Amino acid sequence: MTALTIPPIAVVMGVAGSGKSAVGGRLADRLDVPYIDGDDLHPQANIDKMSAGHPLDDEDREPWLIIIGKWLHDHRETGAIATCSALKRSYRDLLRDACPGVPFIHLAGSPDLIVARVSGREGHFMPTSLVDSQFDTLEPLGLDEPGITLDVTGPVDGLADQAASWLAGHRPTTTRN
Repeated sequence: MTALTIPPIAVVMGVAGSGKSAVGGRLADRLDVPYIDGDDLHPQANIDKMSAGHPLDDEDREPWLIIIGKWLHDHRETGAIATCSALKRSYRDLLRDACPGVPFIHLAGSPDLIVARVSGREGHFMPTSLVDSQFDTLEPLGLDEPGITLDVTGPVDGLADQAASWLAGHRPTTTRN
């Protein structure tokens, strides 16, 4: 029997402005796996709604989460990193339904820091006015959910290193006969 290491797969999650795209992209580079920014998979109706200052509801998010889950499922053999707010347990459950066992790297920061970050972004559809709704919706990882929470005040490279180290210790192995 030969033990095989399964390539790393994970979702980098958090509220808008937490650094998901920066950390997720850097993490994927470090691990040499495909990367997708979940924001790029939003249907236009979701982008229009958020751009108008209206938070998404569960009905808006479900088709988007299904698309991300399918992308993760399709990359489970090669490994992959996806970014997605995944604010509620039920959203993470949808992703786990598509890609069982996928762990989450939660980038967490204070509301004041996140507001400052979002207000400093240019060209993104998420307005600062929706940050409070993101924190209102956020359900931190449960003790039974595979994942790690990282403080976003650290540098992007440091966060990517912490996430890569955690994934290296978390990654499951399988045995082939």
